[in-house]
Amino acid sequence: MRSADGSRPWTFYFFAGLFTLFVLFLYGPMTVIYILSFQGPQGGMTFPMNGFSFEWFDSLFEQKRVGDIAGSFVRSIELAVVVAVITVVLSVLAGLAFRRRFRGSAFAFYLAIASLIMPGLFVGLGIALTFQMIGWETSWYSSGLGAQLTWTLPFGLLIMFAVLGRFDRSYEEAATDLGATSWQRVREVTLPILLPGIIGVALFGFTLSYDELARTALAAGAKNTLPLEIVAMTTTITSPALYAVGAVTTAVSFVVIITALGSIALVQRRRAQKIGGVE
Repeated sequence: MRSADGSRPWTFYFFAGLFTLFVLFLYGPMTVIYILSFQGPQGGMTFPMNGFSFEWFDSLFEQKRVGDIAGSFVRSIELAVVVAVITVVLSVLAGLAFRRRFRGSAFAFYLAIASLIMPGLFVGLGIALTFQMIGWETSWYSSGLGAQLTWTLPFGLLIMFAVLGRFDRSYEEAATDLGATSWQRVREVTLPILLPGIIGVALFGFTLSYDELARTALAAGAKNTLPLEIVAMTTTITSPALYAVGAVTTAVSFVVIITALGSIALVQRRRAQKIGGVE
């Protein structure tokens, strides 16, 4: 907004300056990590740069040098995909179920999101102790999976509640009037309309699992996920390999985010084309 003489008010420059400081505070340290990950073979953890190389990226695949980065990365990706799928399925089913009032619905809702206010370390400890009492061995694909679902499911449920809160049920009524069965109505009308929100739930589930540390620390068993491996590296490795890990994991996160946003944009474009064709 400009004043009568065409100049901007001082508040514009003030908030623009605050936003610039926020961006520098948020992305400045990340940029430093990306740059230092390309240190030369004799480079250190700080500036100045001592050459340029991909030495530290190559070292990530040498298990004896920096730990099991490759194995932990694969485990984290596999676990995140499974967590995302389970989170989507359960969140969608629960969201559809909560559209109607039923006895104990309020209690079930607060019980489902209670884990958000519980310290993650204690959740993981409780799961690990439960497995120990039962006589089961803790592992990243069993107890670790359960620990992460206590973190991702409440978020998925809350997202689906927000999406369904804006859902126009007249589309379902129109499908019923046209003779659609309950399954046809869900498959052909409800789920396609909810698809952008479902992709958002999958993105949340994947990223929360991929970065999760506290709940997984005591429930992952003998083999680490990537966040646990990185924490272990900070106590044993003092080289730019740490920065290379940060650069790679950030790149993976951006790929996942771009893929999810691209999928949502594609769904919305196809929906707009269908609507235009009908009209």
